[in-house]
Amino acid sequence: MNVIKTSFKGVFLLLLTAFIWGTSFIAQSESIGKVEPFTFNCVRTLIGGLFLLPVILLKGRFFRERGQDFNAGTCGIKKHLFYGILLGVVLCIATNFQQFAFEQPEHSAGKIAFITAMYLFMVPVFGIFFKKKVSVFIWLSIAAGFTGLYFLCIDSRGLGSLTKGDFLAFMGSVFFAAHIVLIALWAPGLDGIKLSCIQFFVSGLLSGIGMALFEHPGVSDVFSAGLPILYAGVLSCGVAYTLQIVGQQFCEETVASLIMCMESVFAALSEAFCSAVFGMGGKVLSGREVVGCVIMFCAIVCAQIFQAREDKKNQPSSAE
Repeated sequence: MNVIKTSFKGVFLLLLTAFIWGTSFIAQSESIGKVEPFTFNCVRTLIGGLFLLPVILLKGRFFRERGQDFNAGTCGIKKHLFYGILLGVVLCIATNFQQFAFEQPEHSAGKIAFITAMYLFMVPVFGIFFKKKVSVFIWLSIAAGFTGLYFLCIDSRGLGSLTKGDFLAFMGSVFFAAHIVLIALWAPGLDGIKLSCIQFFVSGLLSGIGMALFEHPGVSDVFSAGLPILYAGVLSCGVAYTLQIVGQQFCEETVASLIMCMESVFAALSEAFCSAVFGMGGKVLSGREVVGCVIMFCAIVCAQIFQAREDKKNQPSSAE
């Protein structure tokens, strides 16, 4: 089994990935009122797919110039298409649940980001269906995560304070968790950039169907939200995903997932900054919601630390 050693290069690239994903929540929030959810996701994921096309071509040219086969060691185009289409369907559902959560007036980018971060707890739960053991420490971290979610979503009114936006963001988190689990199952042996490109086009086309059926998109509306869409399409979809692929080549998997979950922290910080400096970004988190965010972040860190210890314990020795 190959062990990836964490380097500064890997940490930096994944931290940049988390920063782009976190700040993209502001872009998603700023698009509300200008363009509808299906339209936003249709355009931004198609932009993400188009952005990756020249990356694939340049990568292929780079390999050919060195007398190497770009497709060596990878599965054929049929498997890329099959798994890319399935992943695109799941990604489409996840991103649209999340974007519809932004439509709710009581929600902030920071709150939605932290609810989305619950996918880190759901991944080990889904793993049970694939016969992966979950330690008691991970279950405790999951319980702590839901405690943080309680403070984040429920105020003194009790369960009556749960909103439609909370439910939509949580459902998005469920499908993001499914997306992560499926990538872990299917991605080995496939080219990550090609797989990502296919899933973006599939997600964009499916969102386009929803746009045509339920929304009334206009060219002027898309242009009015041009900057948020470009940021979410080029940077969040295209650049950040590519940085993730490269960064994980220089960073141990558990450390990588911990770094990337910082997207929720960057989302809350960028929203507070934009609200204070530019008067944009929507609602700032209340004291109770901040407590919920802190509990959830601590639970995320603990879950990753415990998982790292479990992985180290189960790792075969060099003698084996």
